[in-house]
Amino acid sequence: MPGGFVRSSDGRTRVEAQKLRFARGGTEELVPHTMSRMGDVLAGFHAAWEFESDSVLIRYERGIRTPKLFQALGERRVPLEAIAGVTLTPGRRGTVVLRVEPRPGADPLMEAAAGQLKEGSDPYRLVLPAERETLAEYYADELRGLLSESGKTERYLVPAPEAPLHFKAYDGKASFDGTSVTFRWFWTGASSAKWKAGDQTFPVAGLGGVEWRSPEMFEGYLRLLPRDAAAVAPQADQDPASVVFGLGYGPVHESLPFAAAVLAALRDRGPAVPVPVPAPRRDPADIAERIRHLGELHQAGLVTDEEFSSKKAELLAEL
Repeated sequence: MPGGFVRSSDGRTRVEAQKLRFARGGTEELVPHTMSRMGDVLAGFHAAWEFESDSVLIRYERGIRTPKLFQALGERRVPLEAIAGVTLTPGRRGTVVLRVEPRPGADPLMEAAAGQLKEGSDPYRLVLPAERETLAEYYADELRGLLSESGKTERYLVPAPEAPLHFKAYDGKASFDGTSVTFRWFWTGASSAKWKAGDQTFPVAGLGGVEWRSPEMFEGYLRLLPRDAAAVAPQADQDPASVVFGLGYGPVHESLPFAAAVLAALRDRGPAVPVPVPAPRRDPADIAERIRHLGELHQAGLVTDEEFSSKKAELLAEL
């Protein structure tokens, strides 16, 4: 079976057969089984790892019980130079967990997550039945023998999700085309401060970083940090450089890959230069709805006469 386990006549995989003969103290000469000759696949719950001479290819399942982040990632190729170490530990309910530890700075996804991912959504964990512990230990040892790099990397070694990307937050829609990030506010969720500021577009060349707070935690949000960011930023719901998350809005599997893609673009950018962004033309029905909502804010006293007239003129100019 190309690319997978080679089974002997008694149904054992090549690696299992080798280990069994070794455990029995057999004298049969074994062909050295190294990563450079491997190409074997170790399948666990929700994912399968394929071991190659220079990388580990992780393919995630798309089953209904598979974490949505895994499904969104699809597959990831992790170069050996991006791996700092390998562990094998007991898991829950008769399982073992094989995990590779990425080097700091090697993966934009993990850098954006900043330790906030739940254990079950960690893309570097492979959960296996306990009866496969010996086999998992074998692969762990083989992998450890090939690792030679450590410490923080100077560049991302694991590819980030590719643009274009977008997701719906609680107060707006975030879009990333590879060169700039756009926040388009929802009248049902955006604060008056964001409405006054209007829709926002941030060229990557003008950004200094990305701050992601998991929607599974209290007050989740995605904040873009300008290069000249102030020492103290306003609350996310009042900050036009942020979108906030709510129940069902900005889920991890959408907002985290988005944040990772922006981070990767930041590291790949050149020197900061002003990038003119033409004002997009809007749907007339959308403009009418925005003016109606602006009028409601005006009547409620949240927008002054001058602010109402100025913003209304801006919206009409987009037609």
